[in-house]
Order: sequence, then C-alpha cells, then structure tokens
Amino acid sequence: MNKIDVLAKINPQMRAVLAREDELAGDANDTSAGFERMRENYVAGRAWWAEGGPAMAEKADGEVPGPHGAIPVRCYYPTEAAAAGRAAGEGATPGIVYAHGGGFVLGNLDTHDRICRILADKTGSVVVTVDYRLSPEAKYPSAVREVAAVASYLHGQGAAFGVDGERLAFAGDSGGAHLGLAATLHLREELGGSGFVRCCLLFYGWFGLADSSSMRLLGGPWDGLTEEDWQWYLGLYAEDAAALAREPYANLFLNNMTRDMPACYIAAAEFDPLRDDSATLAAICEQYGTPVRYEVFKGVIHAFLHYTRMLDEANDALEHAATFYRQQLGLGPLPS
Repeated sequence: MNKIDVLAKINPQMRAVLAREDELAGDANDTSAGFERMRENYVAGRAWWAEGGPAMAEKADGEVPGPHGAIPVRCYYPTEAAAAGRAAGEGATPGIVYAHGGGFVLGNLDTHDRICRILADKTGSVVVTVDYRLSPEAKYPSAVREVAAVASYLHGQGAAFGVDGERLAFAGDSGGAHLGLAATLHLREELGGSGFVRCCLLFYGWFGLADSSSMRLLGGPWDGLTEEDWQWYLGLYAEDAAALAREPYANLFLNNMTRDMPACYIAAAEFDPLRDDSATLAAICEQYGTPVRYEVFKGVIHAFLHYTRMLDEANDALEHAATFYRQQLGLGPLPS
C-alpha cells in the first residue's frame, strides 16, 4: 500500500534486464515458493548473468579453517604476477574478501563469479569469495563469524594464498555488504583488531534499520523486497528475528562508528527499499571523518550489480568502487 510505481520509473536498461530475468528464472523473487525452490531459481537466474567478462590468470578453490569447520573459498588472481605470488607462497598482492548477497539464504560461489572477476580485474587485487553457510540451516551470527574468520586467517596466513595480510578489504552486495561491515566490527571488537582491513566496498547493503522511508515507499515483486519479504528473510536468518534489533552484528548502527572505521565506498540504488541504510551509514562516515564515497545509482533497483552484461550502472559501480579502493590503498592506476 502507498508504494511508488517503481516499474514506471526505472531506466530503459533496467527494464530490459527485468524482462530478461523473467525469461531466465521467472518468479525467482517469490518468497512464497520457499527457500529451497528460491535457491534453485536464484542459481538458474544468475547463471547467464555470470557468463563472460574478464579472464583471470588463475582461479582456485580452497578452504580455510573456521569456527564451525572448513569454509570453502574461491580465489581470483587477475594477473600472472598475482598467481606467481600464490605459487611462491609470497603475500605481495592486496586481497579483497568478498561476501555474496542473497538475503543470507541464497547464493553461492558461482552466482557471483562474474562480479568477482570484474572486481579483481579492475582492482588488480586477489579477490577471495566466501561460501559461508546459509540460513536457515545456519543461524545468526554464523555467517558473520565465518566471513570474519576468512579475513583473520588471511591476515595471518595470507602468503599461502599470495595475499598480503596487512592489506585486506571487504566487499559485498546486499546481505554480503552487511556481512563485510559486520565482520569488520566483529574483528575490531572480539578478534584482536581490524586495522588490516583497509577498505570496505559496500553495494546496497542492509546495515540495521528496522524501518525507513525507502522501505515504506519501495519494494515489490520486481525485487522481492516488500516489508513482508524482508521479514521472511530475517525470520530464516535468526532464531529470533525481533531480537536482531538489539544485536550489534545485525543492527550495525549499535556499534561505535566514531573510531577505527575503514574507508567505505557505499553504493545505493535509487529504487531500493534498503537505500536509506546506505544513506545513514554514509552520513555517519561523513560526520566522523571516515573516508567515504557515497553514490546513488539512478533508475535501478536492488541487486543491480549482477547485470553488467546489460546495465551501465552495474559496470560504473564496480569501476568507481575499484578506483576508490586503489586510491585508499595508495596503489595508483593500473597499467594499461
């Protein structure tokens, strides 16, 4: 009720993307289908979008130890030099730990493969994506702890992956953006510090707001993010969804963000119910002097980062994030 007519306002490329989505997976955002069917639809719908894009010098699957057993990871080496570092056991290349989106319920290493390859290509860094355990099989804060554990392991043992453990970053989309920032705060507060996390690249994340103007006005079948849909995801994520508002690694705004925060690139979508979470985080960063670049990409909806095959805004967001990242790490422009 009282929603903005999003489908009348999105840009032509976004409209074409939605038409293609319907051809690929149909009602992939329909929470009434249940999480198992949604997972199948999500994987099917993302397969075409993940095709193509930059080739890596090397792509390797592996594992790192975690609090609940081994955590599968996939490493993307964009250059021969980065791959050679892994072979030699030398941590010379900065690393980006990527947490995939999907509302903590959907997604895997394959669904975000193209995003990770583009990010590795544009940053020149090793991207390590985390196959954290999904909900409802694993409940909060399992995913936060697993994403943090991967970064903590790379901090100490990154040379085995060809990664400089003192120059790490987090990146993620949607629930993955949440997990990246939550893991940073978890490292800071409970695992000895997060000073090695130099940057966070956060694409249209949820950071803890329980209600907002954007949530009231936006969300529908086109993105599967009505208020009821969102409560469905949270109900699967947590033993007690209502209690998440009191949990510091769920409601991230409960944390002290006046100190020891990494530089943040924050990308929002104009017609995303979670847009105000990004705006709130950006305002806090600006207020307390945390380096930040905040962008609202016009004419697009939640999850737009997947659509680099057809959507200019998706490519721009990754390009701008990579530029911000390299500036913050003092890396300079990539060789042409």
